[in-house]
Amino acid sequence: MSTHVPVSGKPLLDAEALGRTLSRIAHEIIEANPDLDDVALVGIQTRGVPIAQRLARLIEERAGDAPDLGAIDITFYRDDVTVRGGLAPVGPAPIVRASQLDFPLEGRTVILVDDVLYTGRTIRAAIEALFDYGRPARVQLAVLVDRGHRELPIRPDYVGKNLPTSRTERIQVQLVEVDEVDSVLLVATPEEDSR
Repeated sequence: MSTHVPVSGKPLLDAEALGRTLSRIAHEIIEANPDLDDVALVGIQTRGVPIAQRLARLIEERAGDAPDLGAIDITFYRDDVTVRGGLAPVGPAPIVRASQLDFPLEGRTVILVDDVLYTGRTIRAAIEALFDYGRPARVQLAVLVDRGHRELPIRPDYVGKNLPTSRTERIQVQLVEVDEVDSVLLVATPEEDSR
């Protein structure tokens, strides 16, 4: 059982709205990819993984076939963690989670899935990690929330909601699989990391 710590903030999406949003993203993925046999969904740890799992189920319900499903951890690819140089991280030690890509990437359309798109640095790290496993034909990006403030030229192919924020706010996505509740909140606290 997880140790769910309630987060307080302004509710932006409840469970029903989150479900509708994921349903729409799944429909858009089906429309944009006529050959779903070549599509793989790869969730970025942590909350991108259950979002990718839900999207795979929705795609299977609508199209009859579930795309391959994987998970990728970007810890050692982040540019704000100095683990590669042999130095200790400046902040708390990063939590490393499993990457799981049990299918070949070559010739595939890989859709990276994440909860919140902010600066673009998480996606840059995910692309770098992905290419260590193989060379997909193309990479697309699906995010539940795009909150703006891009620092890198990254644009999602599928966006659940555009929710502009200030830099003193953050978007907190809560999912039943991780947090025991489905919601998206606007939390008025300074951003601790720029992802």
